[in-house]
Amino acid sequence: MKLQSKTPKKALNKAFLKLKPSRLEIDSFKENINKLLNRSNDIESEEFHKNLISDFLKETYYKSHYFINTKGRNDLVIHLGNTAETNVGTIIEAKKPTNKYEMITKENLNVKAFHELILYFLRERITNKNLDIKHLIATNNYEWFIFDAKQFEQIFAQNKKFVKQFKEFENGQLSGTSTDFFYTEIASKYISEIETQIEASYFDIREYQKLFNGEAKKEDVKLIALYKIFSPEHLLKLPFANDSNSLNKAFYNELLHIIGLVEVKDNGKKLIKRNKEGQRHSAAILENTIIPNVQLNHLKKGIH
Repeated sequence: MKLQSKTPKKALNKAFLKLKPSRLEIDSFKENINKLLNRSNDIESEEFHKNLISDFLKETYYKSHYFINTKGRNDLVIHLGNTAETNVGTIIEAKKPTNKYEMITKENLNVKAFHELILYFLRERITNKNLDIKHLIATNNYEWFIFDAKQFEQIFAQNKKFVKQFKEFENGQLSGTSTDFFYTEIASKYISEIETQIEASYFDIREYQKLFNGEAKKEDVKLIALYKIFSPEHLLKLPFANDSNSLNKAFYNELLHIIGLVEVKDNGKKLIKRNKEGQRHSAAILENTIIPNVQLNHLKKGIH
């Protein structure tokens, strides 16, 4: 399996990329990503660096609305809500900067960090039946590889033979039960045998360090793509302000009013219904269509 890397700018939705972040958002991003860079310490543990990543993501984007923590053996996950009960949207595998043996490179995917992402993805997708996984990330604090979960779905979850081996491993039916057995005997062999190419956003935040520290505000435009690549709109695939697939709430409500409809909840489901009697207005499109037809029917009955 080969890796095809692309820049953050190429990976982002074009309409989302056009939205300009506020000065406050960019300043907060620069401050927090500087902390991530400056606090990294080669002699510290993987746990230490994982916490730096968590702090960066929480303080810059996720703290108020999306829960970030460990889950099982997963280093970090970003949930789709603010509690651990909500589905996992993004899985993160963190390595310490000096752990070059286990970290993905652009030349080599068949290493432990990638094997771990596969295992954690399958546990979420197959065992937990989570259909909401959006992205998977491997990072050593400096270098970041961000994979779209759709590719993991196609390459791994849809391969019946590979999923069968995964289930047998999880059920203790194979000769080895350790995760290392899965990595070396199942995942590694499968990756080495398939010729499928996989895409990932790749960047090294050290290459942007001068921009993080720069005083010239006009240079901040070069940070927009990097700022957005970590955002919930990208990593959790959330709708954004001018997403053509989302409808402005105020416009939506006004549209219902003009037509003569109302949105109601029935057993937890949203339904669109005609306004109740006493709440209908003759100017509504629906009422203008119904009333003349009713009057015409009465007229026809009178003629006959």
